[in-house]
Amino acid sequence: MMTYIQKNLAEVRAQLAQAASACGRETPCHMLAAVKYAVPGELAALLDAGVTDVGENRVQQLLENAPLYAARDVRVHFIGTLQTNKVKYIADKVDMIHSLASERLAAEIEKRAAACGRVIDVLVELNMAREEAKTGLLPEEAEALCRTVLSLPHLRLRGFMTMGPVFECEEDYRRYFAGTVAFGNALWQTLSLAGRPLYSMGMSQSFAAAVKEGADFVRVGRRLFVGRPE
Repeated sequence: MMTYIQKNLAEVRAQLAQAASACGRETPCHMLAAVKYAVPGELAALLDAGVTDVGENRVQQLLENAPLYAARDVRVHFIGTLQTNKVKYIADKVDMIHSLASERLAAEIEKRAAACGRVIDVLVELNMAREEAKTGLLPEEAEALCRTVLSLPHLRLRGFMTMGPVFECEEDYRRYFAGTVAFGNALWQTLSLAGRPLYSMGMSQSFAAAVKEGADFVRVGRRLFVGRPE
């Protein structure tokens, strides 16, 4: 039955709603079930419980799960590091790529999206904390890549993604996410783009703080699988 999946999902959804209420936000925040470590039964249980957006980190796993997603009309977000030689396998299967961090990758996505007659939504990944062990662009590198994306007809720039450091308290997470949003909003204006950028930020330990600072997507994995039977 995997009742722990339903229980954990309900708790996460309640915390998301509480965080949104606490900051008075009116725009929705979408929870992506980060299924990197989910076994097949757990994934099916999540989808049965009404999860409609999933985050995939690995191309091979996405391909294995693709028939299930197609049958359930699930929106698939690629949230992991994407190698250029793997883009061709997923270009017709993803709704959004959250981890665009190089012009080379942008060019490959453009090529593969054109080949299958699609326009793919992308987020530029930012390394706002300048962590050497993390992927993503440094802030001063972001504008150039954004301008490249805007020149490619089969890519649609929607906003920004960030991983962020591990902090000890919510206040530190909130400061980091607030800084990311301030930077992204300013860059959006510099690029003379209409509307507002979308933000993918916050994971299992930090999604409440991310919601309070304006996240449009949070990527929750570990919290959904707590209590997994041995």
